[in-house]
This record gives sequence, structure tokens and C-alpha cells, in this order.
Amino acid sequence: MAFKVYIPASDMAFVEALKTNGLGVPKAFHWIVARLAIARSLQLPQFPAEDLAKPTVQESGREIHMEQLTGENSPVLDDYTDQFRLMLSMYHGEDLFKDRDRFAALLQKHLQRGIGEIRTSWHAGNDFHDWLYHEMFPERAAPAEAGGPIDKEGSNRVRRALAEAGVSAAVESAREGPRLTLYDLRLSSADDLIRLRRDLEKVQFELGLGKALMLTNPMGERRIGLHVPRPDATWWTPPASKIPEWVREDRFRDMAVPLCAGVDVGGDEVVFDLRDAVHLFVAGTTGSGKSVCLHSLLLSMLAGGRDVQLCLIDPKEVEFAAYKACQSLWRPVATEIAQAAEMLGDLIGEMDARQKILSELGAQNIDEANAKGAGLPRIVLVVDELADLLMQRPDSEDSIVRLAQKARATGIHLVLATQRPGSDIFSGQLRSNIPSRIALSVRTAQESRIILDETGAERLLGKGDMLVRLAAQDAKRVHGLRVEAGDLRSWM
Repeated sequence: MAFKVYIPASDMAFVEALKTNGLGVPKAFHWIVARLAIARSLQLPQFPAEDLAKPTVQESGREIHMEQLTGENSPVLDDYTDQFRLMLSMYHGEDLFKDRDRFAALLQKHLQRGIGEIRTSWHAGNDFHDWLYHEMFPERAAPAEAGGPIDKEGSNRVRRALAEAGVSAAVESAREGPRLTLYDLRLSSADDLIRLRRDLEKVQFELGLGKALMLTNPMGERRIGLHVPRPDATWWTPPASKIPEWVREDRFRDMAVPLCAGVDVGGDEVVFDLRDAVHLFVAGTTGSGKSVCLHSLLLSMLAGGRDVQLCLIDPKEVEFAAYKACQSLWRPVATEIAQAAEMLGDLIGEMDARQKILSELGAQNIDEANAKGAGLPRIVLVVDELADLLMQRPDSEDSIVRLAQKARATGIHLVLATQRPGSDIFSGQLRSNIPSRIALSVRTAQESRIILDETGAERLLGKGDMLVRLAAQDAKRVHGLRVEAGDLRSWM
């Protein structure tokens, strides 16, 4: 009797895309996909679901004979039927050499599950062979430089905590940063990712943490980064005195306004261009490190070697007192609400004047105008406490929104900061026109959503721990620097 397996009709569109866009094999070679699917399924520790039924004749989209799949009785293909039987016998703990029907039924289950697994983790447009290398041969694919030597005790704790949540994962590497240990995990299946996200609090409890555990998704749905905080006594904070060196590096030469808010979870500097970020909103509660973050950004602008002028609004008259003698000020530091309103009006006038210059030069933006000899410096408005300004002068929001909407092309950028990130302060109009955000620790998930449009900031550790989400990019975890008074005086 001839035995067959079937690719369900519901999977045929994906299988065709996999063959043509992924494998690049001739149309008739469906058995190659079937073999890969079975191999992928056999990598998973759990048995296929018993209710994974064989497709009916009406549901089956493609039949594959054993001659094609295993080479059984094939005049041209090597016969690997016994090897298939042996693998499935060892996997299921059954003697499948004595039960041909059971052998065929299990092949069918693994085929269907494997196609589902590939469908979940590979998407047309990504390099399938690269995916295949990482998924099927993870021990070879993991680069040595991806992380440091694995801390066995810490890794065992992580594995035990994951197991308590029903998550099967291997720890591939571990890297100690300023405050966290970053564990690179390889999950066994897509279901493990679902369980991990659903039961993250259970993992946190098992590790003895509060709500500080966070995930990153750097290399596909089954290669996950787990951020595990260390005790405060083991933290180290890089000095802000390194900022001038970082922002002047050759690799950042093409940036118009390089900014550095801190270092990533591994301790490497995070530098981005305000020209690309467009405008920036910075928010975090008391003790989150918001002020130090602002000083790091200002130090970057002063020490970056670019032609940048600063407009500083400080309603509390505290944070920007050290900058009153700064030579890069476009206007004196505004500490009175009336001064702040006047400064916003002057900036709008400057924006309008620059737009006329751009029009006369036939330039689309400040870079094109300066290439034609305009000599316009970039101007950055920094507001320390947006909530105080808007509460005392609500009409200031109209001026800020106008600048946010139109000032980018003329080289005027906004950096707005607050300790009270409510929807009444960071309104819908501001959110839609300020695409880049820095969220330090906040009290609630709702506050995190207001700042980032996603949760996560409520799990931060405080004291400079932040999530940086630049325009059209995913949020990245960053740790703030240690800013001393002397760091700022050197660049005034």
C-alpha cells in the first residue's frame, strides 16, 4: 500500500511563497519544503498536538509520496526511510519500525506543525537561507562576539524561572552592562514567546525582581534578549566627560547635531542625529534622571563642533542657571513666563524669515540653503518644564505646535521636557508633530503610553534608566551618564 503525506490547502500559498521567494527551487519540489518542515518540528521539545488531524481529501492541497519524502523504493533518490523511522521512534519513544500506519501519521503531524513554525518566524522579503542557518544550526550561527562568557549560576536561575512559566529556552550568551545582565535566549517555539510575554510577571517573581524585567527582540521571534537587573551595589555609571570624544568621532561626522543621552545595556555609547530625530520629547518622574539627561543632550550640542545655537526656557529658574554665560545662546535664558512667550514669538519670526531665504535660494531645507552660502546655524529650543509653561501660559502651546509643524526645514528643533507626562501636557497635536521620545521611569503604564505610544517605561529602574524611541525606530534601552559641573563649564 502506498503511503502519502499532505500539505494542507490552507498552507499552499505560503509554501509556494517559500519555494519561490525563499528556497528558489523548481515548482514541483514540494518535498523539499516537507523535509524542512519535519526537521523544524523535530527540534521542538513538545510533541505535536494530538488534535492536529490529517487533512481530508477536500482539504489537502498537495500530496507527497514516501518515494519523494523519504526516498522509499525510489530508483533515483537515496532511501532514508529507516533514518526517518529512527528519528521519530527516538523522539516519541515508540517502535515505529513495527507500526507503519503510526509512522505515517506522525510524519503528517510533524509536517503540518513544521510548516506552521516556519510560517510564524520567516517572512517573505527576509533572507530564507540566513533564517535557515540561524534556526536549524543555532550552535554554529551564534557569533562569538554576540555576548560574553555565560555566567552559569545566573543562567541557571534564568532557565529555572523560565521553566516555572512553562517556557523552554537555551541561554546562548550573557553580557554585563552598567546595570543589567543581558541574556540572549533561544526559545524552542513560537508558543514559548507567547507564554513568556503572557507570564513575564511570573518570571520576574521567580528571579526575585519587581516589575523591572524587560524583553528585546533582536533576531527574530525566537531569539530574545532578556534584561535582568543586578543589585544597585554592582552598578557602574559612565562619565559624561566622554561625550565630547564620542560625538566628534569620524563615524558621526555627517551628523548635523549629534546627541548622546547615554550608553546601551552593554555599555556602548548611543549617539543619534537631532536632524533625523526632528524634535524630541523627554519625560520622567522625580528621581528618574530627566535633568541629567537634558544636561547630557546640551553637552553634546556644545561639544559637538557644529554650528548650533541654544534657546533655553527654564520656568523654575534652577536647571539652566549654569548656562547664563554660555556663548552659544541665541537669546538669554528665559526664566519668566513673559520672557518665554517672547522667545517663542521671536523663534516663529526667525522661522518665517528663514523660509523666505530658502525660497529666494530655491532651497528645500537648511542644508541646501547653507550649501548655497546662507550661513544659517541650527537653533535648538530646550524647555525644561513644559507643564509649568503651559499651565501659566496655555497659549504657548499654539506657538510650540506651529514650530513643531513647520520649523524643521529651517533648521529649528525642539527638545521639550517635563516631570508630568499627562495627556493634558503632551497633547495629541504635540504627539503627532514630535516623533522622537525619551521616556525615563514613570509611575504607570498609561504615562508610558502617552510618552512612547507603548508600555515599558513603568518598568525602568530610575536614576537615568530610559527608553529612547527615535522617529520611525523601535524603542532602545539606554542608561544615563554621570554629569559633573566641570563637564559643562569646559564648553561654555
